Amino acid sequence: MSASTPSRTFRLLTVNNVPERAKKVIGQVVEELKTRYRIEHVGNCFDKSEVASKVKELKPDILCCASMWTEEESTEMRETAKSIIPGIKTYAIPQGLQVEGGPQALEPES
Repeated sequence: MSASTPSRTFRLLTVNNVPERAKKVIGQVVEELKTRYRIEHVGNCFDKSEVASKVKELKPDILCCASMWTEEESTEMRETAKSIIPGIKTYAIPQGLQVEGGPQALEPES
């Protein structure tokens, strides 16, 4: 493995009630970061009630909450994940960002 090839795979779990959108957004992230990180999208929760069971089952390194959730809901889901896996990294896309800015609102700047 060369020095520029990522040596570790990070397991990502999303919380998004539109799975096609989750795959698209995560695909963009994975593509953008592929030279530095290997990211595997291990699953998606369609509802916040699934977070605890999926975190226990899939043991992700990262939890990403989509923009359809309120700040309170995202906080609750991230706290749930952290109570199960204390070192998990969490990220919440601000509520309404994709609705207000369209899909390009989630794309990285060039």
